[in-house]
Amino acid sequence: MNVHTEVVATIATAILAIGTLNAPAQAQAVAPTDPQIVGIVVAANQIDIDYAKLTLSKSKNKQIRAFAQQMVTDHSALQKSVFDLGAKLNVTPAESDTSKSLKAGAEATRNKLKALKSKAFDNAYIDNEIAYHQAVIDTVNKVLIPNAQNAELKSALSGAVPLFEGHLEHAKSVQAALEGKTPAQQTTH
Repeated sequence: MNVHTEVVATIATAILAIGTLNAPAQAQAVAPTDPQIVGIVVAANQIDIDYAKLTLSKSKNKQIRAFAQQMVTDHSALQKSVFDLGAKLNVTPAESDTSKSLKAGAEATRNKLKALKSKAFDNAYIDNEIAYHQAVIDTVNKVLIPNAQNAELKSALSGAVPLFEGHLEHAKSVQAALEGKTPAQQTTH
């Protein structure tokens, strides 16, 4: 198995970790609490900040670096908002099987990304960002928002979805540029 395939396999594992909450029977049996939802959001934000910081230290590609800097900026601001909202609502982020699994998957992905160089790194990073943001959007919409008990938390989650969707579209645009495609040539992923 080549390194790019291994990175994609690790991404799939991380998505599976997020997606395990999507199974209806499991979602009913193990619905996340508000503190666990905050913990999942904190973990997901920190993971993307860490991916972006690694990218800023490794990539020479201007589009990749600009995207990574945007991820640091946006997810750091979102992280501050999450902590501020948690403090306002007196909700402390709590670990869950999902947040633990996300962190474990992210560590494996980071290790695989660290082993890559140049274009292989850039391609693996942007592929990861597309898969990761799609999984986050799906999880926020299908699991976190429906299970959030606090109206302000639910509203904040809903308000973050357009940001994640913007990141996803930006990542797809960068991916197309790396592949030499113009926006009109892009395919839907």
